[in-house]
Amino acid sequence: MTEPFTIAIDGPAAAGKGTVSKAVAAHFGFAHLDTGLLYRAVGAKMLLGQDPATAARELAASDLEAGDLRGPEVADAASRVATVPEVRAALLDFQRSFARRAGGAVLDGRDIGTVICPNAEVKLFVTASAPVRAARRHAELVAAGSDVSVDQVLADVLERDARDSSRAASPLVPAKDAVTIDTTDMSIDAAVDAALAVVAQRR
Repeated sequence: MTEPFTIAIDGPAAAGKGTVSKAVAAHFGFAHLDTGLLYRAVGAKMLLGQDPATAARELAASDLEAGDLRGPEVADAASRVATVPEVRAALLDFQRSFARRAGGAVLDGRDIGTVICPNAEVKLFVTASAPVRAARRHAELVAAGSDVSVDQVLADVLERDARDSSRAASPLVPAKDAVTIDTTDMSIDAAVDAALAVVAQRR
C-alpha cells in the first residue's frame, strides 16, 4: 500500500487552482477533493432553509453530486457558510481523513495548507489579479448562459476576496511554506507545469 502524500492547493476564486489540482492529481494518480464543493453543498442546503451547521454535520457524499452547485447564488452562499465556525469544524475531519488516504491526495480550497493539512508534503498557493480572475469567471458565466456584466463579476470577486481573507475562522492566506504560482500572465499549461515541477521536487 502506497504511503500517504498530501498536496495542499489554496487560492482565491477563479485563480485556476481547481484546474491545476485536477491536472496534478491525474498526473500522479492521486485522489482529488475540491473542498469548495463541501461548502457549496452546505450553502445549497442553507438556501433550501436548512441550518448550515446541521447541514454540514449531516453532509453525505451524494450531496456533492447535486447538479446546481456551480451557480453564482450557491457560490455566494458557500462563502457565507464558510464563515460559520461550526460548519468548518464539522467538515474538518472529512477533509483530513481524505488527505491521508493511501496512494496520495490533492485537496484544493482556501485553508488546506494553513488549517486542514498544515503538515502536507507540498503546499501551493495559486493566485491571479482580481481583474483577470473576474474576466475568467465572467467568460464561464456567459458560456453557461448567464447575463451578467464583467463589472458586476469583478465586484463579486472583490467582495468574496474581502470576506474570505478577513473571516475569523480560517482566513484565506498563503501558508508560510507554500510556493506561490501567480497565473495572471500564465497559460493553464504553464501553471500546471509549474505545479508539477514543485511536486516532483518534493517527492
